Amino acid sequence: MSQVPHDPLALENQVCFSLYSAANAMIRAYRPFLEQLDLTYSQYLAMLVLWQHPGISVKVLGDKLHLDSGTLTPLLKRLEAKGLVSRGRSESDERVRVLKLTDQGAELKVQAAKVPELMRCKIGGEAAEFIELKRLCDKAYGYLNQDN
Repeated sequence: MSQVPHDPLALENQVCFSLYSAANAMIRAYRPFLEQLDLTYSQYLAMLVLWQHPGISVKVLGDKLHLDSGTLTPLLKRLEAKGLVSRGRSESDERVRVLKLTDQGAELKVQAAKVPELMRCKIGGEAAEFIELKRLCDKAYGYLNQDN
């Protein structure tokens, strides 16, 4: 039986393409659940951090989401326009912008709490596989960002 030579430039051999495709599919899978919350996927991620860390600075939020201010600022403006967050100044350092959940933003957490379980049901698979997948993605991210 002859072996087909490994082509390093074949699309099907690219880890980057598999990650790209999986990320796009994941975002599409979230869409119907997030539409019920009137959130985009990026807004949902920001709200996850804000629900966990109320009163966080814009800089720390950007660090946690791995987003620069040019991407984060418009996202936050849209969340503010929806009445979910307010942006203010830190009491200890007025140069620092701080994000606070509005009552509406805090209440949205109750509805959003259903989303992870809905996604687990939609995707299927074993929990251990997803834990390992997350670990490998985090490891790859760490390798790719160790010089930054």
